[in-house]
Amino acid sequence: MATTEDINTALGTAGVIWKIKDLYDSIQDKKIKEDMDWCRREAETIRDSFAGRIASLSAEKLFQLVKRLEELSEVMGRIGTFAYLNFSTKVNDPEAGAFLQQVREFSSQVEKEIVFFELEWAKLPDEQAGPLLKDPVLSHYRHYLEAARRYKSHLLSETEERLLIETSPAGRSSWISLFDKVLAFQRYGEDKRTQEEVLTDLYSQDRQTRKTAAQDLTEGLKKEIHILSHTFNTVLCDKMISDRLRKYPSWISSMNLSNELDDSTVDALINSVTDRYGIVEDYYNIKKAILNLDELCDYDRYAPLPWLPDRKVSWDEAKQIVLGSFEKFSPDMAAIASDFFDKGWIHAPVIHGKTSGAFAHPATPSVHPFVLVNFTGTLRDVETLAHELGHGVHQVLAAGKGYFNSETPLTLAETASVFGEMLVFSDILEQIETPEEKLGFYAAKIESIFATVFRQVAMNRFENGIHNHRRQKGELSQEEFSDLWMDTQSAMFKNSVTLTDNYRVWWSYISHFIHVPGYVYSYAFGELLVLSLYSLYLEQGQKFRDKYMKLLEAGGSDTPYRLLEPFGINLRDNAFWDKGLSIIANMVKEAEGLAQQVS
Repeated sequence: MATTEDINTALGTAGVIWKIKDLYDSIQDKKIKEDMDWCRREAETIRDSFAGRIASLSAEKLFQLVKRLEELSEVMGRIGTFAYLNFSTKVNDPEAGAFLQQVREFSSQVEKEIVFFELEWAKLPDEQAGPLLKDPVLSHYRHYLEAARRYKSHLLSETEERLLIETSPAGRSSWISLFDKVLAFQRYGEDKRTQEEVLTDLYSQDRQTRKTAAQDLTEGLKKEIHILSHTFNTVLCDKMISDRLRKYPSWISSMNLSNELDDSTVDALINSVTDRYGIVEDYYNIKKAILNLDELCDYDRYAPLPWLPDRKVSWDEAKQIVLGSFEKFSPDMAAIASDFFDKGWIHAPVIHGKTSGAFAHPATPSVHPFVLVNFTGTLRDVETLAHELGHGVHQVLAAGKGYFNSETPLTLAETASVFGEMLVFSDILEQIETPEEKLGFYAAKIESIFATVFRQVAMNRFENGIHNHRRQKGELSQEEFSDLWMDTQSAMFKNSVTLTDNYRVWWSYISHFIHVPGYVYSYAFGELLVLSLYSLYLEQGQKFRDKYMKLLEAGGSDTPYRLLEPFGINLRDNAFWDKGLSIIANMVKEAEGLAQQVS
């Protein structure tokens, strides 16, 4: 069997290593210590100069203070980004792990000095904060300041906030690191493969290969299930305590607030998707018939249809596909994406000790984003590359708003990434001539959308179950985790997919549950939003492109509700979500029609 080194060489990814020296030369770079020392001094100076005085500041003075806080945060972000990116490709390297922990401890020391601002500003009476927010001097930071006040009823005293920040490096972040290290170190099957390699086999045309991959993944996870279960329980407990102290009404409230969404908007999304689980059942029953299987098992979900080309895409070919699709939509979008390839902003090969999956990290506006993928040469990997480069383009465009305004809520963060996927999908689909291959590729896209919409909402239902169980009944056993996982997954598949006993432990490797509790519904939000936006693009052409690029440039400088107003989108209207779901239902009908044509 080919080694990861052989695969990387064959695909042309062996040398596709990001240049994180754009941040710092190495963890021994003297500039890191100099920047850390400056951050500590600046934080202390700001505290000595402004603590207890926020209520007396003029608009001009407040602007100067926020500008200094932004500059401080950006330098801290640069250090934190370097530590995380360095660790993400060396998860099993003790030196990289120790440096990341050092940076986390440093960040907590700095943050505790400046937490006074968040507290004093949030607790300023509305009649005093209102005139300041309307002052033209503060126009650039208006949304940032408005958004900071939404936490006013959930903040603690300064002493309590400082204590929580002080102890945070020994809290949830340490358990996240343990989780990442355990999974990065684990090897699966007789060939001792990485998790990424095993998961790729679930997309194999050969059923026995898929079944073996599922068995290997299960056995590998079971070896560490006691550690993974304890990590989950600890993170659940940490969030339970935090939410109780901050008086959040439910486990998801803090995420909704962070996303600047009303609870009712999120409830409408969740209810709309779960009400349409029948779409999933319909599709997989169609797939079962196409594959001529009496029973479609969990390891068959991603099986390619017989007509999907089973070929490897080289890195250079993937680059041309993605950039070509972006170019047709917007030359500016393609030019920005090209920089990621040409300037060393991507880490692509599959290597031992590298974190699984893919991500785009915004770094800081003064530098540039970085993209990590584990490229194995499948068409799915090409779409993943387009997804992450969509994030990257978004982050580059939003950088012009500055550090505080460039970061988008998680819900809008998926806007450009999913749109990038759609561009590549549509481009490839146009080049397919036979109905057989078109059905194969179309089915793969439907399954990708399912994974983003229905599966993520089903995982949200799992999260809802485990968080509420932890709060009402105490720690969960491994079996209780697995029972909730199977119940929420079965609700989505209904009678179309048989979930085997092996599948019971697959909740334990999903990092979002640990890294960002409550995050997963943002994927469904972003996918349904993009389906609607893409339909507008097909209708409006250039008019849409101009508005869309302005949306990306806006970053997080306003609420999702207001940023989407130019498109005529009302997120509070349940019909909006139903529209996106109807587009998916129509895609399934289109696939069914192609299947009948092929048969």
